[in-house]
Amino acid sequence: MKTSASNRWRGKVESVTEGAVNGIVVLDIGSGNKVTATVSMSAIKELGLKAGLNAYAIIKVTYVTVGMD
Repeated sequence: MKTSASNRWRGKVESVTEGAVNGIVVLDIGSGNKVTATVSMSAIKELGLKAGLNAYAIIKVTYVTVGMD
């Protein structure tokens, strides 16, 4: 797979929690590390995402916001 994204990790889908518009996908990328992503339900269905499948976390962002109370 070729992509312009700088960060890409292969892993196994641990869980998919479906919602009305979006779902939460947890990808186990090994060594105790997990990536959690909010994904549109249409993309979840189109990709056929479900627990146990191999998938990639592909990260391409211009910034990340982290907040605390």
